[in-house]
Amino acid sequence: MKKENIVLWGLVMLFAVMMSVPFLVPHTGFLALFGIVPLLCMDRIATLTEKKRVWIYHYSAFVLWNAITTFWVCNATVGGGIFAVLANSLQMSTIFGLFRLSKKKFTGTLPYIFLMVTWIAWERFYFDAEISWPWLVLGNSFARTTWAIQWYEFTGSLGGSLWIWLSNLGIFGLLVSLSDGSWSTWNIKAKSAAVIGMAALLIAPPVISGVIGKEYKDSMHAEEMLDVLIVQPNIDPYNKFQALTQDQQNAILEGMITKELEYRKNDSTAAPLLVLTPETFTSDIIVGQYERSRTWRRFTALLENYPNVNMLFGASAYDYINSQEAPSYTARDLGHGLWVESHNSALMIDGSRRTEIFHKSKLVVAVEHTPYPRFFCPIDNMLGGVMGRCVGQDEITLLNVEDIEGHKTPIGCAVCYESVYGEYYTDYIRKGARAMTIITNDAWWGDTPGYRQHLSYASLRAIETRRAIARCANTGISAIISPAGEIMQPTPWWEQAVIKGQIPLRDDITFFVSHGDITGRVCSFIHWLLLLALIVRFITRR
Repeated sequence: MKKENIVLWGLVMLFAVMMSVPFLVPHTGFLALFGIVPLLCMDRIATLTEKKRVWIYHYSAFVLWNAITTFWVCNATVGGGIFAVLANSLQMSTIFGLFRLSKKKFTGTLPYIFLMVTWIAWERFYFDAEISWPWLVLGNSFARTTWAIQWYEFTGSLGGSLWIWLSNLGIFGLLVSLSDGSWSTWNIKAKSAAVIGMAALLIAPPVISGVIGKEYKDSMHAEEMLDVLIVQPNIDPYNKFQALTQDQQNAILEGMITKELEYRKNDSTAAPLLVLTPETFTSDIIVGQYERSRTWRRFTALLENYPNVNMLFGASAYDYINSQEAPSYTARDLGHGLWVESHNSALMIDGSRRTEIFHKSKLVVAVEHTPYPRFFCPIDNMLGGVMGRCVGQDEITLLNVEDIEGHKTPIGCAVCYESVYGEYYTDYIRKGARAMTIITNDAWWGDTPGYRQHLSYASLRAIETRRAIARCANTGISAIISPAGEIMQPTPWWEQAVIKGQIPLRDDITFFVSHGDITGRVCSFIHWLLLLALIVRFITRR
């Protein structure tokens, strides 16, 4: 192998490792601030040496990065995991390929600006795409380095992506000036400005974060608090129905709850309390006909003994529809004119049998959701129905913790994957949520980095919205997360556990909640302007 090839592959490997570590190791988000530099150096060397088929290098770099950080998806679905790695890498590589193409028509720093804004525009698009996997948004690199990104309450996670790109491009620019000798031609003022500017870019955001963070240092203390009981039953989802009947699972959960609530039995003066249980705990819920569910009957009967206690639990829920023709592309035919539509839902109940329901809207592609159903559902029918067909809500609604006097506390419930989507998540707060819950079942991935990454992304949502979160996972990690993103009382993995605590109720609105993702919108606008300019230059052969 030629020496230059060894250098190029070495830079590819260095990029993959440096960009993966922040997603795997706590408190290492700073590596992302210069983790892209090796990839930019690879591109520069390849350009100077007129290397052919450079796409092999940058596509390999992205495949390695995706594989190292999200290999655990294969534990749930091998085919889906491989597809996620290869398809996500292809999109990243396409953006880098456009950047290399732009260098034929743009000069100076313009191609690098084009690369930065195109990447961030793609990240923003990915949050709303029909087929979506925004797990490796660059701003997520700081999910376990939250002390440095308290300013996400203004920018959201794409503000972190912008910081990462500016830092990497700034460092790369200084390295280029040193390597090509242009640094020596700069006067002392230019050199000082470059060094001071780069230092400010690296240091200022954490300093600003520290100033902002002081306000939220004691954010778990407020005039109004909500008592929560988070119950982690630790039921293996792969053996859920083979090893235990639903009645047995209900008994496990009921036993854990009654043990913790015995002191509140028949006490109508106790403060309202929310009992939180995991996603898809039961599968016997029929929407609008809740009394037909053995689980619903058992839990509402239990809560009759505990005034002011509300229970939020996850369920696979179903709508049964009588129709001679398919009522929708996603409905499954049960025969004899009966169809069923499925949901991944969260239900709020209490001892009065009051029932509220919310259907998860951000659904996992293929596992829960068939994308472009008009096209793919007929194909899936021919294959025997192998893809998920869950139906979500058109817009977010809230659930209410209610006491026996009728006082309601509106809260949001993000079901599993929904906690990855920053701007979508802000809708809960705009609708009036005073606190947030997340229910999930991360056990499908096994004891891998996946469930830890998922937990850490909740910290980003807490900072962006300044709403405390009660998080319940079937097998861990359950926790309470403060408005500053601090993870409190985390439970062990793969153990039964209960968390008793309080979360503050807040009414303030952050800049990000109020104005949305300005960073993404601005970068998207600049991207389209530069892309149009690039197309014009190719057409006019300038």
